[in-house]
Amino acid sequence: MAEQETRPPNRGLGIVLVAVYALFALAATGRAAYQIIADFPKAPMAYLLSALAAVIYIIATVALARGDRTSTQVARVAISVELVGVLVVGTVSYLVPSEFPDKTVWSHFGSGYGYVPLLLPILGLLWLRHRARRATTPA
Repeated sequence: MAEQETRPPNRGLGIVLVAVYALFALAATGRAAYQIIADFPKAPMAYLLSALAAVIYIIATVALARGDRTSTQVARVAISVELVGVLVVGTVSYLVPSEFPDKTVWSHFGSGYGYVPLLLPILGLLWLRHRARRATTPA
């Protein structure tokens, strides 16, 4: 069973999850970089939070793709931080809309991305839980 525990998620939902995280890592990095370069004074907090989201997506992507025990723990922490981030930023973006004049990856709970940023960490944590149970279940 130890082999399953350290094997990367190379099929099924695992590979889809890694691919979606990679896509969001690229999208969030590109958007944050553009917003910071082009309009940073307009909404510095929002754009820096968007850059933080990009970093978290990159970490989660690499950790999920590696799939070993340490990487799984890193993924769990990164995805948990992501979930807290999207919930806090999503709430604040509604309560203080002047701080979020443009959409960012986590503002309005990811409405600009079809709410995928809200669902992705939930799916990620469920996937990690599923893998942990599968690794500890006797054959």
